[in-house]
Amino acid sequence: MTSKGQITVPRDVRLKLNLKPGDRVLFIVEDDGAVRMRAANRDISSLIGILPPPKRKATLEEIEESIGRAAVARALGHDRD
Repeated sequence: MTSKGQITVPRDVRLKLNLKPGDRVLFIVEDDGAVRMRAANRDISSLIGILPPPKRKATLEEIEESIGRAAVARALGHDRD
């Protein structure tokens, strides 16, 4: 580790994660102290389909109400909990 906290990612790990210069990585610290490293260079389109489809579609009114509630909560500082 350098004095700036930078590390060198071994070549085999870079190849496995398809990392290139400028890519970002994410470090995840587990409860037991183990650390996992993940590539954070996904294209947004790779996320398609990771969530199940909604049970029903929200109406425009429901969406607007939800946005309004979120805006009020944010203005009151309740979104930081």
